[in-house]
Amino acid sequence: MSSTDLSTYVFFIITKKPDAPQHIKLGSICYMREQKYLDDLSKPDAPTTFRVTFLSSHASLDYEIDLTCMENLSPLEAELLLAYNPESERLKWIRDRDALHTALALTVGTDVMVEEAGDRLRGIIRYIGPLVDPGYLNPITGRYFGIELQGADRKKGNTNGYSPVYKKRFSCEPNCGVFAPFNKVKPLVSTSLSPSMSALLAQKQAEDILPGDSVTFFIDEKCHHGMVVDILEEAGQLVLQISTDTDEKGNRGGEVKVPLCRVTKGEIPSVPEGMDIDTPPVEAHTDLSMSLNSVVEVTLGKGNSYGIIRWIGNLPDRTDVMVGLELEENLGVSDGTIKGIRYFTCPPKRALFVKLTSCRPDSRFQNPSAKTKILELDKKEGDGDFSAGNQEAVPPISTEQVNQLLIGRMKGIQGHCNSCYMDAALFGLFSCSSVLDSMLYKSTTPQDAPVQRILLHDIVNPLRSKGFVHGRHVMKFREQLQNHGYSRSFTTDEKDPEEFLIIVMHHILALEPLLKLSAAGKVQESYCYQIFLDQNHSLVLPTVQQLLEHSFHSAGLKLAEVPSCLILQMPRFGKKFKMFDKIIPSLELDITDLLSEGPQQCIMCGHVAVEECPDCFKDSIFSPTGFKVFCKNCSAQVHSHPQRRSHQPATLEIPKGYLGRGIPHSLTRDRLELFAVLCIETSHYVSFVKHGPNNTDWIFFDSMADREGERDGFNIPEVQACPEVGMYLEMSPAELANQVPRDMKGVAKRLFCDAYMYLYQSTSMCLYR
Repeated sequence: MSSTDLSTYVFFIITKKPDAPQHIKLGSICYMREQKYLDDLSKPDAPTTFRVTFLSSHASLDYEIDLTCMENLSPLEAELLLAYNPESERLKWIRDRDALHTALALTVGTDVMVEEAGDRLRGIIRYIGPLVDPGYLNPITGRYFGIELQGADRKKGNTNGYSPVYKKRFSCEPNCGVFAPFNKVKPLVSTSLSPSMSALLAQKQAEDILPGDSVTFFIDEKCHHGMVVDILEEAGQLVLQISTDTDEKGNRGGEVKVPLCRVTKGEIPSVPEGMDIDTPPVEAHTDLSMSLNSVVEVTLGKGNSYGIIRWIGNLPDRTDVMVGLELEENLGVSDGTIKGIRYFTCPPKRALFVKLTSCRPDSRFQNPSAKTKILELDKKEGDGDFSAGNQEAVPPISTEQVNQLLIGRMKGIQGHCNSCYMDAALFGLFSCSSVLDSMLYKSTTPQDAPVQRILLHDIVNPLRSKGFVHGRHVMKFREQLQNHGYSRSFTTDEKDPEEFLIIVMHHILALEPLLKLSAAGKVQESYCYQIFLDQNHSLVLPTVQQLLEHSFHSAGLKLAEVPSCLILQMPRFGKKFKMFDKIIPSLELDITDLLSEGPQQCIMCGHVAVEECPDCFKDSIFSPTGFKVFCKNCSAQVHSHPQRRSHQPATLEIPKGYLGRGIPHSLTRDRLELFAVLCIETSHYVSFVKHGPNNTDWIFFDSMADREGERDGFNIPEVQACPEVGMYLEMSPAELANQVPRDMKGVAKRLFCDAYMYLYQSTSMCLYR
């Protein structure tokens, strides 16, 4: 799962029931983007409302909520409270914030008492965090405590460390663990450190030993060197966690924990073993092109590591120009701080401070073994002349061009450093479809123009004309997104496709929302729709059509208008747990019955329908797809049956011109056609694109299908035809259900079993958007 930067959000709790919408409950938690929050506060007229999004919503729907109905929460407070139910009882903890702060002080390894099924059990905290991975629509999902029960209370639990969505959070024996919200957990002692440890820690801090300091320590009377990463308490004594190139067993790379009494503060020698700010360069480099946000490499004890320059300057008591690197892997020593001072922000263990002369440009695209291929690809790009001055539009790749332009190795978009979510999304959207080309050409602000220019000239145009996009162009695109401030980890971390798409379409390019949903008479706008199902659904091998209809039915939603592009996220618990073993792709979505306005046909006789029955929706006597709408006569007949007399049909809004008509033979159905599917397996995204009218017109794209070289190598993207998909699309549901995934031909298993996001387009509406 992608890491979520909570500093870019502002969270609130509802402390007074708003006048509208009525379904908002007291204690509900909502959020808005920090940048939008600051923009609203900076306006001349003080805002009286904020447009916020409520957590656990079915789509990215937002509501205007009066400021008097909300109270600010810190991200950590919001996480704690979100794990506590019912919502209304969260308010008492707002009045007792000391309890929240006590819970926030709990750490892994703390002895606690936990309340479980009315009993108070003794245990040790082994995990703190979410049970379900956060996503873009729900940046937090609750902060829980995973506790391993101890002593006489062992075997009184209900888990072995796996969360309810079958994701391992910690390890313990069966029935020896529990997950609990903060209000059920109390520390055995009032502070995380005993009085003696607190005094010892104060003494150590007085000596100015802090994380980031160089130290000398002794193991088996041998002297070693390293850098302090953390200060811990274990088994009643203070322990320093130290990063060093050689662990206590003599193995290269790793970290050691050393008792305080064996550690002395001191500078690492001129040829250090540890990863310290004093690490000398293997070779002096004076590449003047290296600056903030440059992608560089540096040689450490484990070999070459790669990262991005996030800070350049001088550190206290040092004359060398230093840089702060955000590494691609967890080989650093902090989250951007050193000796208690923050220089930049990045995920934990990703920051490393070295001399500027220790860095050199990233050589992975300059690998000698790859030189010939890269030069050939660069020449292809050069021939395309995709400079800022070339504004000529390149149309999507047609079915006739697919074999010539796209099929093969080193085709598509080259992956680099956790970019597969972006590669798969961009390939699916733009290779063979023009439905969202408006975002490439719409007028935009000078600040946002570089993002649009790179997307058009360095990614979409080369993809469509040459069939290949170099990884460095995608990295340049990611750097631009990161510079906009929506996330500090766009260039390093894996993210979700919907997060990337919404940031580009909404926050940067200000594209008109793709989706307008009607709920309780009000229209809400969105860019993607997350499918949720109620707990009582009976679907086993669903089609996308069924999933969408069931989700709209359970949420009481309708489409306010036909969307030009519909982006659907499949129902999942996180990215690793699927609700269904297989999902059958619907090559067309019939959305006629999902529209809030317009005529509909009675499912029995074909006349103009005047009523819809939600209770009949799941009745097995009717078709498994489509909302159940009837004319007056058929509705009376259907509901005369004893089993349906309690149903409560709702009146449809019928355009005046259709009232009193008979069978509307000229009534056309509104349909969307499938053009791409994004799939995920083991945190790796790939995409399928349907490029033609036949069931066999499918291609499969993987931006990291292969690799040349190791750490200094590069990824090889590949596009392959997959006509075998058509064979499975023509099977009956019963035949498809009997297919063993591992035995399915080619890559078809990925499409049917690993679908994450479906992309549909309206061939008529996209002409007007």
